[in-house]
Amino acid sequence: ALTLSPMMSAHLLRAGDVDKGFSGVVNRTFDRFRDWYGSHLDRTLAARPAVYAVWIGLSILAVLFYMMSSKEQAPTEDQGVIFGIVTAPANATIDDTIRYADAAGKVFQDIPDTRFTFQITNPDQGFGGMVLKPWGVRKTPTKAYLPDLQAKLGAIPGIRMFPVMPSALPGGDSFPVSFVITSTADPERILEFAKQLQDKAMKAGMFRFSDIDTKIDQPQSQIVFDHDKVSSMGLDMQKVGADLSASIGGNFVNRFNIEGRSYKVIPQIKRTERLNPQQLENIYVTGPNGQLIPLSTVATIQHKTVARSLNRMQQLNSVALSGVPTQSLDTVLKFLEDEAHKILPKGYVLDYTGESRQLRTEGSKFLAAFMLAVVLIFLVLAAQFNSFRDPFIILLGSVPLAMFGALLFTFLKMPFGRFFTEGWTTTLNIYSQVGLVTLVGLVSKNGILIVQFANELQRQGSSKLAAVAQAARIRLRPIMMTSVATVAGHFPLTLVTGAGAAARNSIGLVLVGGMTIGTIFTLFIVPSLYMLIAKEHHEKSLPETEKEPETEDLDLVPEYAPAGAPDGNGNGWKQG
Repeated sequence: ALTLSPMMSAHLLRAGDVDKGFSGVVNRTFDRFRDWYGSHLDRTLAARPAVYAVWIGLSILAVLFYMMSSKEQAPTEDQGVIFGIVTAPANATIDDTIRYADAAGKVFQDIPDTRFTFQITNPDQGFGGMVLKPWGVRKTPTKAYLPDLQAKLGAIPGIRMFPVMPSALPGGDSFPVSFVITSTADPERILEFAKQLQDKAMKAGMFRFSDIDTKIDQPQSQIVFDHDKVSSMGLDMQKVGADLSASIGGNFVNRFNIEGRSYKVIPQIKRTERLNPQQLENIYVTGPNGQLIPLSTVATIQHKTVARSLNRMQQLNSVALSGVPTQSLDTVLKFLEDEAHKILPKGYVLDYTGESRQLRTEGSKFLAAFMLAVVLIFLVLAAQFNSFRDPFIILLGSVPLAMFGALLFTFLKMPFGRFFTEGWTTTLNIYSQVGLVTLVGLVSKNGILIVQFANELQRQGSSKLAAVAQAARIRLRPIMMTSVATVAGHFPLTLVTGAGAAARNSIGLVLVGGMTIGTIFTLFIVPSLYMLIAKEHHEKSLPETEKEPETEDLDLVPEYAPAGAPDGNGNGWKQG
């Protein structure tokens, strides 16, 4: 820009074109707009206390908008895939689960935009889903299928299947919410608290559906020996254990060869004779002298329910509550944290996994990055202006107002998420946070143009009020040109649809909203803050013999003529 623009201007621009044709229409229109802006600017400069009150109010609203905005690690993207998480009863067989999972597969296949389906089945759990046709073929977004799928999958008996969209970032779990309670207490006690939290969250409408990883529903049968009877009958417990292991253990014991092929030897009684625990009493064990004794003679079968699996985290017993939220991830996690602190006794620790852990560990780093960006810009401006006051004017007069405009679209997601279309609201995520940091540098440019020129006018002899009023008028055109170009360049991001649209919508809305609203307020608030903070820049008078001769280029602006300010196209002050 610094190299090519002067050369192209010298060869392409022609003298006299600014008042003719389309250029003339644009210039005359902008002159009228500048006159309108100048008259309103004079009013705001005359009522500076009201301007300061508006500036403070908008700055406070920007902070409140940030605190109340919906937060998540990344928006859910339409990847054209829907996963199905299957849970089955603990005593289900692989045949049962396959039969019910096949019914779920038919539900997926009945969707017109289905490309293909898949499933992986285990006895008490499974995983499946569907891949949709590409965006160029289908018009319906993936999330539009979730409510109907959930209703149909919920009607399948024998299993529970939850349809979910995959996380937009790698490293996420099956469900966005993964809230873990850890303690040294028994898993059963931790599970009680987890169920209480689950009930509270479901009643509050926080989850579309939820699940707990620890399930104490696994039936277990124990063979309990009467040691007195074992001793009276002369049984050897080691041999009895070997007999039971050979009967029901299904362990590999040896190999044998037939016609050059080797086969494993796995002794086990027939499946039909071990379908229920009571059949174990019919097993015979070897007694003295090789005689066979029924197991029921020396033992009984006891039944109880145990956990399918016992989970640990950070060397502590843990129970995880997971699910798909109806609100933002940050809102649901805050609800669970608040309720957990109410019911959990001392000795219990809260933790997270997956996307929830990423949000809690990485999300808190944004403020540090944002403040670092502001400090770096401040230091650079301080070096450029050789002053600490001018950078304060620039940043205080532009950044809070731009943040207000940007965070307005994230705040509206929270109370009015169903009223505003999702294309015009977003959340605080990694993409919108990048937009906020970028916005600091973009919007600071507006204040730089006004403050730098006002300082130059003061050095030429203008008063502070006259200098800032003239500088705002003279710099109006470059401010509007660069701001409109920035908004126009990012506006298509707010309209994009399809794969990856959520991320582009987030950064586009933040930049468009922040630059538009921030520029409007900056044009009126920066001049008032200049009057409050800026120092006088008049040069000390020198004897006539010591003054340097003034060149014609330095006499740019008369004392104060707001109605006839230069239009930025080479035209000087208009004669009244």
